[in-house]
Amino acid sequence: MANTPQAKKRIRRNDRRAAINHSRVSRIRSFIKAVESALDAGKKDEAAKALREAQPEMARGVARGVLHKNTASRKFSRLAKRVAALG
Repeated sequence: MANTPQAKKRIRRNDRRAAINHSRVSRIRSFIKAVESALDAGKKDEAAKALREAQPEMARGVARGVLHKNTASRKFSRLAKRVAALG
């Protein structure tokens, strides 16, 4: 248990940041799932549109520190490859 005021404040801050980061990661996952559902349905135009919307969200996650740069790059690359393969 935290004893110093600084440690107590750090616990409060960490809880706030964890909630914010959780919502950011969840939002990114939702965008990725939109691309994957369009891919599963075989709708190339819809998948390409969803991919264009997902890419800036993933980049924003990298900028905010909730995703590693290489992870976002890998996910985007794999999704783009799957969208291109639909055609």
